[in-house]
Amino acid sequence: MTVTSVAAAVQTFFVARAPRKDSPHTTAAYRRDLAAVSAIVAEQLGREPVVSDLSAPVLRAAFAVFAADRAAASVGRAWSVWRTFCEFLVAEELLPGNPMSGVARPRRPERVPKPLQGDGTPEELLAAVAAGARRARDPWPERDLAVLAVLLLTGVRSAELLALRVSSLSGRPGERRLAVAGKGGRFRYVPVEEPLDVLLAAYLGSRRSRLGARSVVPGAPLFVAGSGAGLTRSQLRYLVEQCYRHAGVRDRVQRGALVHALRHTFATRLAEDGASITEIARLLGHASVVTSEWYIASTAVAQREAARANRTYRVVAQLSADAERVSD
Repeated sequence: MTVTSVAAAVQTFFVARAPRKDSPHTTAAYRRDLAAVSAIVAEQLGREPVVSDLSAPVLRAAFAVFAADRAAASVGRAWSVWRTFCEFLVAEELLPGNPMSGVARPRRPERVPKPLQGDGTPEELLAAVAAGARRARDPWPERDLAVLAVLLLTGVRSAELLALRVSSLSGRPGERRLAVAGKGGRFRYVPVEEPLDVLLAAYLGSRRSRLGARSVVPGAPLFVAGSGAGLTRSQLRYLVEQCYRHAGVRDRVQRGALVHALRHTFATRLAEDGASITEIARLLGHASVVTSEWYIASTAVAQREAARANRTYRVVAQLSADAERVSD
């Protein structure tokens, strides 16, 4: 019987996944998680592991070590990666069954949207940035404003924003849209209404003045640093955080959210204004409406109207009116 090393099986696994066209970010994350747990298995066995070593007890012991100094979300992601990898090994008849069924998975914390706090915060942020509130060595308020406006008005993810090209913006006046390459190779168009189109045009005009006409050729990144190179993930995070600070709204950004707070703000405002779960899912690029449900759990108009219909509210309304008369 042929003995297959885990390292060789991992390489075959990625060859098999090639037609899926995973993003480089996804592939890199898969490789990291497979390599990290494999290294723990090798250390515990005292040798390089082979596929037949991947039993439930072995992987349980490895995940116990892996989970010791990692957040639950990281452990959960690695668990999913290894489950997928082991499913592949079962399909290739290299394992008789998936051993990950015997490995505990962290409970997923309840997902709660983390939009910017304060009803007028998005508008306050945009106004401050437009007025040049962000102090930088080489200020570029048109670029900063365009970045924030696109995040707030389209709900794109950080990676999606950074992948946009100048040619991603297309369409006739009144029908402008952004072509967005989303997770899992899913492609969508996000509407760009006239006010946002005007801000993008002003930004691209300022870019021509700063960096020359060649900087805005169709294949160039839509958003760039002062050097003309495409914004990186860390530069985007720094830009957004600095805008928060200089606009005086940093304390209204919930812990665990930074750039993503703008996507959450987009989604929760859609829900508050009565958008359907299907519309929200399409605009956000979710593969399933189930993923979008948490945005509307406590903000959807229908649910708020149902709560308002509670008869006890009539009693509370009367008590409130009495309290106001007393205070007057």
